[in-house]
Amino acid sequence: MKESRFTVISGRRRVGKTELVEKALNDGKEPYLYFLLTRRAEKDLCQLLQEEVDKVLSRPLLGTAERFAQLFESVMQYSVETPMTLVIDEFQEFDWINSAIFSDIQGIWDRLHKKAHLNLVACGSVDRMMNRIFFDNTEPLYGRNTGKIELLPFTPSLLKEIFHRQNPQGANRDLLALWAMTGGVARYVEIFVDDDALSRPAMLKTVFGLSSSYVDEGRVALGEEFGKDCGVYFSILSAIASGRTSYAEIRNVIGADVGGQLTKLESVYSFIKKVQPFRERSATRNFLYQVDDEFFRFWFRFVLKYQNLLAQKQYAAVRAVVDRDFDAFAGRSLERYFRAKFLEEGRYTRIGGWWDRKGENEIDLVCENELTGSLDFFEVKTDATRFSPAVLEAKVANFFVKNPDLRKDHHVVSGLSLDDM
Repeated sequence: MKESRFTVISGRRRVGKTELVEKALNDGKEPYLYFLLTRRAEKDLCQLLQEEVDKVLSRPLLGTAERFAQLFESVMQYSVETPMTLVIDEFQEFDWINSAIFSDIQGIWDRLHKKAHLNLVACGSVDRMMNRIFFDNTEPLYGRNTGKIELLPFTPSLLKEIFHRQNPQGANRDLLALWAMTGGVARYVEIFVDDDALSRPAMLKTVFGLSSSYVDEGRVALGEEFGKDCGVYFSILSAIASGRTSYAEIRNVIGADVGGQLTKLESVYSFIKKVQPFRERSATRNFLYQVDDEFFRFWFRFVLKYQNLLAQKQYAAVRAVVDRDFDAFAGRSLERYFRAKFLEEGRYTRIGGWWDRKGENEIDLVCENELTGSLDFFEVKTDATRFSPAVLEAKVANFFVKNPDLRKDHHVVSGLSLDDM
């Protein structure tokens, strides 16, 4: 390479960022450094990282680094003569360790990147924070990256392909369970594939079993993220996953004001999002909260809720309860599957749900193609026999009463079920 490169890779945890980087960049032809950031004092972190530097580079660093800037400048200076790769995983953790490090990196990068030959890769698992660090024009590292990759979970079509390749006779009921428990996240899909568990009963046995890694995943992934406020955040996410989606309902469950925590869960951690009725004109009224991740929605609804039974190794009892309640839970997952499917196919440019302020009318999916002017309405049922065209037609009529400017002469009013996956 003629000069240094700086690539930003983002994507939620377990989606495969580290594996992608390892396979793409660690070919053994040039030095490869991998730093995983953890929340600890900068001095302690530097001690660990320097051990890695001294082990990988042929020329150990002089002295002991107590600031990350010292390590980073030494690596960049080394790459002037020897091209190399530096991967910094969980890059957003610098914000917790010492936010001044971002300015240090900027200054060193600006000074050395044209004569150095460093392939710098910054991986992060909190999208909003990574976007702020690199794409907010008030931040030190704004405009420094030379490339960006956003690694996403498997699309519905790819997940379906994997499912049927591994389980050719699999039913859509089982495909929905795989979607609801993984959201297409590579690591969680891998758990079920490796266990040859691609029917719903087998998946539940894998999740709620003696050797399950799935049960501890939510707590491991989020415990350090939330710190001492872990209990409050877990309670909020459990309430939302269990169907308490309005602010009043969440506050009543928690028994205290939770506005600050809800804001952080949305704007900092990206675990929830506020949703409003399709084409809602007010930015501050008639909104609900939802857990914006299928895996965590399932984990907070069923794993955390029954943690006491799981601690007693009452796995069969938990599996029976989850199997009993799963269909009611999975209806919302099926809605989210069709949203993702339609967006992947490019059928629509805007998709949302709609409900009136009294809660008397609700439409699962309102789908608009702003290029063709089409506006279609769908009711989603796991059981196709429960769909009533007349009931949906009445709701659509009410929708047009509330939104007369959106009235279309031709629109689709239809049901979607497991058969349409």
